[in-house]
Amino acid sequence: MPVRTPALAVEELRILVESGEIDTVVLAFPDMQGRLQGKRFAAPFFLDEVLEHGTEGCNYLLAVDTDMNTVDGYTMSSWDRGYGDFAMHPDLATLRRIPWNEGTALLIADLAWNDGSPVVAAPRQILRRQLERLAEHGFTAHVGTELEFIVFNDTYEQAWDRNYRDLTPANQYNIDYSVLGTGRIEPLLRRIRNEMAAAGLTVESAKGECNPGQHEIAFKYDEALTTCDQHAVYKTGAKEIASQEGVSLTFMAKYNEREGNSCHIHLSLQSIDKAGHNVMAGEGPDGMSQVMRHFLAGQLAALRDFSLLYAPNINSYKRFQPGSFAPTAVAWGHDNRTCSLRVVGHGRSMRFENRLPGGDVNPHLAVAGLVAAGLYGIEQKLELPDPCPGNAYAADYEHVPTTLREAADLWTASPIALAAFGEEVVAHYSNMARVELEAYDAAITDWELRRGFERL
Repeated sequence: MPVRTPALAVEELRILVESGEIDTVVLAFPDMQGRLQGKRFAAPFFLDEVLEHGTEGCNYLLAVDTDMNTVDGYTMSSWDRGYGDFAMHPDLATLRRIPWNEGTALLIADLAWNDGSPVVAAPRQILRRQLERLAEHGFTAHVGTELEFIVFNDTYEQAWDRNYRDLTPANQYNIDYSVLGTGRIEPLLRRIRNEMAAAGLTVESAKGECNPGQHEIAFKYDEALTTCDQHAVYKTGAKEIASQEGVSLTFMAKYNEREGNSCHIHLSLQSIDKAGHNVMAGEGPDGMSQVMRHFLAGQLAALRDFSLLYAPNINSYKRFQPGSFAPTAVAWGHDNRTCSLRVVGHGRSMRFENRLPGGDVNPHLAVAGLVAAGLYGIEQKLELPDPCPGNAYAADYEHVPTTLREAADLWTASPIALAAFGEEVVAHYSNMARVELEAYDAAITDWELRRGFERL
């Protein structure tokens, strides 16, 4: 894998700690839901002890539901196994300042067992393994994620007290590309943009979206692991900045019956031995190389089986509605937003976009899925079918899964997933889906109460 340059070097950190400018260091890792979990350390203690030796965290952090409840069915962590620890080793390439938290720096951790073996079901390790497989073919992946969110003028505490109902969006109407609409909350957007830049992310732009209060801030693409790590930092940081500003924002895939929050993922391949050479561009049809055609065919072949990685929650599947700009068809097209897979760019910018993921996606798992699917296409030399020339919603293509239950069944039974990820990973995330489905099936929803309390 490529050598990465940190936003903040360890030598700089030592100077900042000695001067008192940095007093806290956060060491965290992305959990199954893509959230950062970890510890805050006194900076001198981190430098003296944790930097070299790492720290420990309870292994239940990869075996709980969204509410942090301990649940059964996980091999790695259970009451029977005593809920022990795994080791958290700092990845020095991820060191950065976190300007929205005064005097704070942050690193992402890799997880290992006490014998030094990796925790293979950890999202970051899953992505690392797929990138290692990709490197064996001579390629690296470059990725960009486009993450949407909805801003409300209510605090997170007020939203909780109201059961997340009757909240006031920051904009009252569709502000897609509206400069006036983004100007309404520019102080918040500006803080997020500038402070993410100070944390080492390269900001491109901010724009309004369709749902009232909906916005998107875009960042420059980077090497796959870097982009996924930065995605997790950004998502956490945006929520923290919003809270400091007395507002709230959500990355839920589908907050209401209007447009959902998407997270379109762009991916291109570069040759390891020819730095900067995009191997997806070529002399073939539409300027695509044979490598890209195989890689894209693999995306189509594995799309339904890997949907659990792209749409991991019950709510994720509410996005997939005809005419909503969220895809329903297993199809690809040239600059065609009605397809699940959209090919864009030319020459050095040649790439494809997977439009399935929503704002709730775990980027490490999703990008691992994209790489694994592409490698399947390359290794099997799959042929790419013709592109969709028109409205994929109305055409006769296979449908993406419509429920988490369908996606989980496809994932669990998938020989492609088993070959790419191994039995432990497939079983771990099958269980994650089972836990969510059982919780949802036992819940009484507002919809049921409204329809049934009096009239049934």
